[in-house]
Amino acid sequence: MGSSPKPRLFVTREIPFTSFDKVKELFDVTVWPEYRPPTKEELISRAKGSQALVTTLEDKVTCEVIEALLPDLRIIAQYAVGFDNVDLDCATRHGVYVTNTPGVLTEATADFTWALILAVARRVVEADQFVRSGAWRSSGAAWHPTMLLGLEIYGKTLGIVGSGRIGQAVARRAKGFNMRILYNDVRRYPEMEELGAQYVSLEDLFRESDVVTLHVPLTPETTNMVNERLLRMMKRTAILVNTARGKVIDIDALYRALKEGWIAGAGLDVYPQEPLDPNHPITKLPNVVLAPHIGSATHETRARMAELVLQNLEAFLRGQEPPTLVNTGVVKVRPPGF
Repeated sequence: MGSSPKPRLFVTREIPFTSFDKVKELFDVTVWPEYRPPTKEELISRAKGSQALVTTLEDKVTCEVIEALLPDLRIIAQYAVGFDNVDLDCATRHGVYVTNTPGVLTEATADFTWALILAVARRVVEADQFVRSGAWRSSGAAWHPTMLLGLEIYGKTLGIVGSGRIGQAVARRAKGFNMRILYNDVRRYPEMEELGAQYVSLEDLFRESDVVTLHVPLTPETTNMVNERLLRMMKRTAILVNTARGKVIDIDALYRALKEGWIAGAGLDVYPQEPLDPNHPITKLPNVVLAPHIGSATHETRARMAELVLQNLEAFLRGQEPPTLVNTGVVKVRPPGF
């Protein structure tokens, strides 16, 4: 590259990991300074003239945004495994490369899925509030046979919807609970069946499972996939967990299911609109555990995500195809490089 000026890179969040020190050596970096995300207008204004973007799921990289950043924009490096916030067709059409960070957040998300399963099943959040609020003390009993009874997970049936890396990691952990494992996906996965999981229809999975956990991408087919019809098929003692995408569940139907007792409980890390409105009626229910999209929120995983963003940007800078290119058809439109 000689003495050529560094390509300009706009980053929509501060990413405080050592990999980004290297990014700052390779690029002329501008970082959005606020905790909140930039608006569409702010994104366009701040990123104008940049050849590269680093974005998160919260950034709506529409065709309007992409076209406003042309002809300079060459690559969008997503700091997430999901990429439904980016208009891929538009990016490809204009020769803009889009990358993501798959694989590196598998174990953290699987761990958190199990954190939600156990928190809902054993009513951990309710129990915490019971102690903190003074209700335990005012109850007059240190222990009672019916105090905060929950669902025993050991030996029960787990239904996994979506059997990619995260679904498989959740299944591996279920073996330690001696669970019967059911799974459903658009195809069979030998990796799941090696774990003893049984492939069943989506309807049978919802009917038979004590715990249903969702690990599918957001597509037109999976949008509102979990609706009233499926929720009414579940056991009244069953729980539903979602660490995939919020729009996979019809949240209004889930609210009715929880309030009216179609199911026993739910654990959610993702929502149709984020942040979740604190006045949404689902927030008032005791039988749902709510988390603010933190499935990958470990020091180790977020650092590995930053490293993968670096690898993608560095490869593109060298004129090489990025290792986790999402819109592979873009190579026919424009070769990698600035």
